[in-house]
Amino acid sequence: MNKDLELYFDRKRSRLEKALDYYLSAENSQVFEAMRYAVLGSGKRFRPLLLLASGEHFGAPEELLLPYACAVEFIHNYSLVHDDLPSIDNDDFRRGRPSCHKRFGEALALLAGDGLLTMAFEILAAAPAPANDHQLKARVSAEMAMAAGPRGMIAGQWLDINFSPETQDLAAYQELASRKTAGLIKVSAVSGARLAGAPEAAIQALETYGLYLGLAFQLRDDLQDLFQDQSAGKVRRPNLARVLGEATSREFLETWLGRAKRALEEAGIDSDVLTFFLKQLQPAREGQP
Repeated sequence: MNKDLELYFDRKRSRLEKALDYYLSAENSQVFEAMRYAVLGSGKRFRPLLLLASGEHFGAPEELLLPYACAVEFIHNYSLVHDDLPSIDNDDFRRGRPSCHKRFGEALALLAGDGLLTMAFEILAAAPAPANDHQLKARVSAEMAMAAGPRGMIAGQWLDINFSPETQDLAAYQELASRKTAGLIKVSAVSGARLAGAPEAAIQALETYGLYLGLAFQLRDDLQDLFQDQSAGKVRRPNLARVLGEATSREFLETWLGRAKRALEEAGIDSDVLTFFLKQLQPAREGQP
């Protein structure tokens, strides 16, 4: 990463952390303690940084974008808290420490996830409207809700729960990933640009960019999980990299990243920051996650 990009991301992460902490300090209670534990102090902030980057590329000020970025991050972290629960993925650790339900118990973790999701829409309701355009604010909020809801991420989670690890159907894996992972990444890429008043052609390009960025994000995670599962001697569900094999998975990863990059290029969106999100997902050397 060049120095300018490094400074840009450091600055944006710092602003995000302060804003997230602000919202999560609204009350001193056990529920808020569990919510803070789930969100603060860790995480790549991939989705909110993407929203900030797309919005700022088209001229939106940070103070307009920041509440929407925090809302996306709360939605994402709610999903992680619930994914880790014994009734879904049953994961004891998240980001190198005990998962929320291991730290606070299942009941409080469930409520903390509910709290993060509902607070996301509380933040959206209070967020400023770009140029006092409340219809545009409502559209962005509705698209976030659809990406997170029963036609989006929740549908993907249900597909994930019911997915057979033996399934060899690439289209089925893509459907799962497009709903569970790519949907929220795509809406992050689009929302910033919408709030900035970007032209429709740019919005459509960012939808394509966000979709393939999201698919690549999931496949990159699957590759990393494949190595972890092998080292731990366990098989987890479902994992496209296990179906395709390492070499073919890397080919798909390159293909999807290439499609995302072409979407930007064909729309004339020249952004080192948006391109860097693609570079973050470039596969490592074969034999490494």
